[in-house]
Amino acid sequence: MTATYLDKILDDHRSEAAADTRSLDRLLEKAAGVEPPRGFARALRQAADRGRAPGGDGNGADTVETLAVISEIKRRSPSKGDLNPDLDPVRWAAGYAAGGASCLSVLTDGGYFGGSADDLMAARAAVDLPVLRKDFTVSANDVVDTRLMGADAVLLIVAALDDVELADFHDLGRELGMDVLVETHDEAEVERAVAVGATVIGVNQRDLVTFEVDRERAARLARLIPDEVVAVAESGIAGPDDLPPLARAGYRAVLVGEALVTGHDPESGVRWLLGVVG
Repeated sequence: MTATYLDKILDDHRSEAAADTRSLDRLLEKAAGVEPPRGFARALRQAADRGRAPGGDGNGADTVETLAVISEIKRRSPSKGDLNPDLDPVRWAAGYAAGGASCLSVLTDGGYFGGSADDLMAARAAVDLPVLRKDFTVSANDVVDTRLMGADAVLLIVAALDDVELADFHDLGRELGMDVLVETHDEAEVERAVAVGATVIGVNQRDLVTFEVDRERAARLARLIPDEVVAVAESGIAGPDDLPPLARAGYRAVLVGEALVTGHDPESGVRWLLGVVG
């Protein structure tokens, strides 16, 4: 099997997890004292529902005109290098919220993405939006740490986990009151996400081996995601023209990072993406 950039990252994170001697029970006790999550999936559903308008086919069907936007805070990526190395998470979170983002995604991986738990906590404190912790979750302690940071949702990457880990970490995240964004890349991974009862499923349009964006993948995999699940398209969203095809395919939200963090103004970036004028 061809090695991917994900393999090296996961090796590092699994090494860190193996060296983590903290008691899971103690972490769970601490997590019980954290303020309740804000409702990540609920915010996406509400925003997508507000984007529905009467269709033009004469039969009264609804058509999604806009999608919920999850705006990402990250400084760099393994494939592109530095994107915005001096990014201020407070300024960008506030700008995203003012521009109409429904949720935030904050990279907390330091070695590969230049993020930190401090970034997440600062961004969340600056706005009322729900926040996804974007990181490489490989242990139960990672899941609880996500809640201890104050995050409202945790990311699970199907390609990074076996079936037992995926089910256990998903259940733990839900028990802690968080929503769980389960990220997939192909048909088999979507089936695995559905099997654990995922209520939010992301489809990453970027190939793990070539880094190329395959927009046909999003449309193809959307057909496998149950209607009641919040479907999120990830990677490769470069501008407002990319949203209507995803909406027609059945997605309710997009997660956008590079196209926003490489701009000069987070508020105008989200407004541009949503097609808001003025």
